[in-house]
Amino acid sequence: MFKLIYIEQSLADHRRTRKILDRFPKAERVICNQYNEVFNRRKQNFRFQKQQPALIIAEKSGNIVLPIPEGYGIGGKNNFYFSHMLNCIYDCRYCFLQGMYQSANLVLFINYEDFCFQIEEKIKSCKDRPYFFSGYDCDSLALDYLSGFSEHFLKLFENYPDAFIELRTKSVQINSLLKRSALPNCVVAFSLNPQCISEELEKGTPNLAQRMRVIAKLSSKGWPIGLRFDPLIYHKNWKSEYTSLFKYVFDAIPNKNIHSVSLGQFRLPKKMFKRIHNLYPEEPIFSWGLTESNGQISYHAQQALEMQEFCLKSLHNYVHTEIIFPCPSNTIEENEI
Repeated sequence: MFKLIYIEQSLADHRRTRKILDRFPKAERVICNQYNEVFNRRKQNFRFQKQQPALIIAEKSGNIVLPIPEGYGIGGKNNFYFSHMLNCIYDCRYCFLQGMYQSANLVLFINYEDFCFQIEEKIKSCKDRPYFFSGYDCDSLALDYLSGFSEHFLKLFENYPDAFIELRTKSVQINSLLKRSALPNCVVAFSLNPQCISEELEKGTPNLAQRMRVIAKLSSKGWPIGLRFDPLIYHKNWKSEYTSLFKYVFDAIPNKNIHSVSLGQFRLPKKMFKRIHNLYPEEPIFSWGLTESNGQISYHAQQALEMQEFCLKSLHNYVHTEIIFPCPSNTIEENEI
């Protein structure tokens, strides 16, 4: 998969580095001082790199565990996120990662012990149950076969049953989860959209049927399942498409195994939107009634509200209100929902 691998000098002999390199014996290896000198250099061609990204093995320093934006989450009072990777192997055209970095290369931070130390510090400092989200700057499981991420971090959360971790993914890489017993405080959360939208905008991802098969398998093994209908994407037949999607999903998963359901609007910071639009000006998603509000690009308020209300009403036919979490939107005030 990887033809070029950059390695920070200090990690050249690390056991996780050696394990990764053993999987790619023919890959070109380049030693660097710090990942930033490769990842953040100017005038990189993101669209070209996305066709064959390099892997950068690096160490994360400083503040590793950060608070999530206010208003987001799945019911907890103490919410944090951390990123063991930067960028994603998938090519979803609506994703903010398309416009966040100069580079499309993948950074994998392998100093898991430092991550776990800071997570433990947060857990010990919280009076109420903390929630940790691992899939904001990457896909939690897409490279799990290579990174060993879930195996390492779930061992930590076994020791803290009152702390929750969410693994958010579009991947079908669930072997590491199936090899162990389900963890009640680990929510495996899948991002889902109608298949027609996935085909058009989620390049390289497993299709809807493939995702549903692994969701059903994890559910049958007792893993708490999160369903993330985020972002809601406008389409000429969006009502019928989302109606069919919800029926398909909820017919396949017993309610008792659904931990939480969230939905949110398509939204991007203006600066990121411009970068993505420059990369993919031909994409139809960028011409579907978008507007700017408070530095964010999203759908017009009336259109966004119609989609939100319709989908919320539909979801109420399948699951209880208390496990549905609408994400805030710059075009919809919370009191309108």
